[in-house]
Amino acid sequence: MNIQDLILFVQTAQTSSITASALQLDMSPAAASAALKRLEKQLGVQLFIRSTRKLRITAEGERYLSHCVDALASLEQGKASLNQMQGKIAGEIRLSVSSDLGRNIILPWLDEIMDIYPELSIQLNVGDNLADFYHDKVDMALRYGEPEDSSMVAFPIVAVERIVCASPDYIASVGAPLHPNDLLQHNCLLYRVGTRVYDTWTFTDNAQPNIAPLAVKVAGDRLTNDADIVHRWAVAGRGIAFKSSLDLAADLRAGNLIELLSGYKSLPINLWLVCPNRGQVSPAMLILRDFLRDKCELELNSPAVGATSRQ
Repeated sequence: MNIQDLILFVQTAQTSSITASALQLDMSPAAASAALKRLEKQLGVQLFIRSTRKLRITAEGERYLSHCVDALASLEQGKASLNQMQGKIAGEIRLSVSSDLGRNIILPWLDEIMDIYPELSIQLNVGDNLADFYHDKVDMALRYGEPEDSSMVAFPIVAVERIVCASPDYIASVGAPLHPNDLLQHNCLLYRVGTRVYDTWTFTDNAQPNIAPLAVKVAGDRLTNDADIVHRWAVAGRGIAFKSSLDLAADLRAGNLIELLSGYKSLPINLWLVCPNRGQVSPAMLILRDFLRDKCELELNSPAVGATSRQ
């Protein structure tokens, strides 16, 4: 059975378009249509229902699709294993990362690892919505928070504290909150994913760790679905942000942002590298996992992080 036919079948199932799949695979639509018919003849089933308006996968096609995806992944894993035996780290990783982490932290790290392993290629998907591994064609996702799907393979990268921060200009103009309840008098920069707005910030008192956490419902004049925008607003002096210390590390070091409410802390949030199943984990992915762990620890443990004056 022709592997290219299987790749075309998977691609067509994902796009619901023979023409679009053909273009992505550098084929003519006629050649792609003929290849799918050849595959159907070999299998003795109809994989797609074709009409003048749309293409729809059949029940038989749906059943065969999962086997094809697993088979192609297994072949890629075998190729990666051979490369590992030859001392090479090669292949492609399709990685999804959140906006702030991706743009401001991960980009130079990826340049570094690809310089070390020149036969490694990376496709980067940047955005704050959770990646759909199947439809977004993603191998791994780097995300804060516990994975909701227990069937996923999740590698812990680092535990991160979220901190309250603002620019020196904002603090000079408005003053700094001394207690979490003081945030009610400040312009807080808000972030949402889908329909959920993250406007309740929760803290524990360092001096009284056994007291129940304090939840403060904040408000402000700015709301975005892009966490990097919250970061930029904070640096520009537009308000107070509540974000991962990893995302903010460079600006904390540079003095562009100052940590506030240092007598209080949030519950730590874990950064995870997630993939759909263990069978898809390649040697290159494990190298990336270890690399990210080392880089995150170095970034967070830099003596300069948090060395700026705190309120």
